[in-house]
Amino acid sequence: MNETEAKVDPLARVEAGAVLGAGVEIGPFCTVGPNVVLGAGVKLISHVAISGHTSIGEGSTIYPFASLGFAPQSLSYKGEPTRLVIGSNCSIREHVTMNTGTAGGHQETLVGDNCLFMVNSHVAHDCIVGNNVIFANNATLAGHVSVGNNVFLGGMAAIHQFVRIGDYSIVGGLCGLQHDLIPFGAMIYGRSGLGGLNIIGMKRRGLSRPQIHALRAAYRELFYSGGTLGERSARVAERYTDDANVMHVVDFVRNGGKRRLTVPDDTADHVAEPDAA
Repeated sequence: MNETEAKVDPLARVEAGAVLGAGVEIGPFCTVGPNVVLGAGVKLISHVAISGHTSIGEGSTIYPFASLGFAPQSLSYKGEPTRLVIGSNCSIREHVTMNTGTAGGHQETLVGDNCLFMVNSHVAHDCIVGNNVIFANNATLAGHVSVGNNVFLGGMAAIHQFVRIGDYSIVGGLCGLQHDLIPFGAMIYGRSGLGGLNIIGMKRRGLSRPQIHALRAAYRELFYSGGTLGERSARVAERYTDDANVMHVVDFVRNGGKRRLTVPDDTADHVAEPDAA
């Protein structure tokens, strides 16, 4: 254990081998495992449990009863030394849980910088979470989910395994997202389809009025014009080839994943019955 310039409460337990950066503060009744790395200025308020091969970036604050880096909730896990990597300047509130990866996945769970995880939120094994992401209370990811940058998950939102969530999108409170959500997309009602674009989020992130209008027009072309989704995405790509935001959406659609695409309920592409879990 390297405690150089770190402050460790006498009621905390930090095992030999843990690496503590300059200015780390570890409060009472915290436990830190031997393979944990805490960056400069990390603060564990109290009653925080960190285990496994876990690293936490500088300036992050962890609140009481958070549990980080313990074994994934997966029957396939057999004790492999997989990892949890959390970025800088994250705020991880009470009772948040984040698990390490699995050998059958990325072998690591990744969380970006400047994220806020509110009470009881959960990041499962092999998830990838981008920068500037907010999880409201009880928002939860199943395994292998990918969350882009500047995403907001509302309270009690639940995300199916292997789902991709694009940059600048929003999943409303109490929503159950079963399929991929496009960048700038909004799912706001229960388990229904795509509810349009995250206009408020785009404005908050500084997108101009012409940029938003282009995304709206591309959205209508992509989901409400004739032809297959592949044909429509090709037309959108041809028309908006110089618009980076629109092309970001097109690339997301074209790249695909293990889950289908979330589409509006009132389009021919809508699938009434979800895939089996």
